[in-house]
Amino acid sequence: MKFYIILLSISFFLLTENLSPQQVKVPDYYKVDEKFSKELYRIISELDLARDFDVGEDGIEQISFAVIDLTSDEPILGGVNFENFIYPASVYKMYVAAEVLHQISEGKYSLYESYVTGNPNMVDKTSEIKTDPRPLLKEGDTVNVNYLLDLMITRSDNSASNCLIDIAQRKNIDSLLHLYSWYGSEVTRKFLKRKFEDPGYENVRGTETCALHAADFMYKIYTNSLVNEWVSLQLKTLLGRQLDKSKLAQGLPSSAMFYHKTGWFAYWTNDVGIVVDGKVKYIISCFIPIEEEMALPKFKLLSEKVYELIKSRVK
Repeated sequence: MKFYIILLSISFFLLTENLSPQQVKVPDYYKVDEKFSKELYRIISELDLARDFDVGEDGIEQISFAVIDLTSDEPILGGVNFENFIYPASVYKMYVAAEVLHQISEGKYSLYESYVTGNPNMVDKTSEIKTDPRPLLKEGDTVNVNYLLDLMITRSDNSASNCLIDIAQRKNIDSLLHLYSWYGSEVTRKFLKRKFEDPGYENVRGTETCALHAADFMYKIYTNSLVNEWVSLQLKTLLGRQLDKSKLAQGLPSSAMFYHKTGWFAYWTNDVGIVVDGKVKYIISCFIPIEEEMALPKFKLLSEKVYELIKSRVK
């Protein structure tokens, strides 16, 4: 059974002991703030998100939520159930992008390497962003890696994602994740039906991640330390061009820059990113186990409340 967890000192101790692949260690470069976590828990409670959610045949699920306050000299971490592994939907496309950029930075191929698309990877029937004029990918299209990356992150294109998973290879993506101790967040699946999966991947568990891993990923981008500066800046640029503004972005002031990746599917609605607005700077990682239609109003209020909380902490 999973429990609601406010980040108290005892929780921090338990999280760092007796690790298994699905237990989470809080990196020692974060300061865990008990008061900050209580304030975040209050916000989550006010929005009726601090409870169990019925996700159909997948049973009972809970929110996975983390915030990193970047307004002081050291990053301050707080959250609710941030160690809870949950289905990330399209958020895990950012992990795929990181390894593709890693391989490019090592000279294995270039951003402008040509690639010919093929089935069964071509799965999109409609565009996630109706205002995006770029056509859907179809079998036999010749594109370059840079175009696929942009489609995958800014439009959350599933066909592009499947192609890039083939290019990067899942074992390499997972090796990068393990380098930073993000065990349990492995990329196990493409964005297609299991019957079309590659040999050896037909019966693997579904991809999961937790709010802490996703937030830590964003923190490494923020500090230009995800692989190297080039990879971090390339990925930050892609995340800054995100076209989905329906979730946390709707609760931010127009002056704020939000570098983020969204995702939704069935019972899961998610958004993870870096907020920069003058002295107000923070990372927010939110995975809510409810349908998008119900989740969107809560995302707006959550974003507004967290922004005001961080603003009140600016010295």
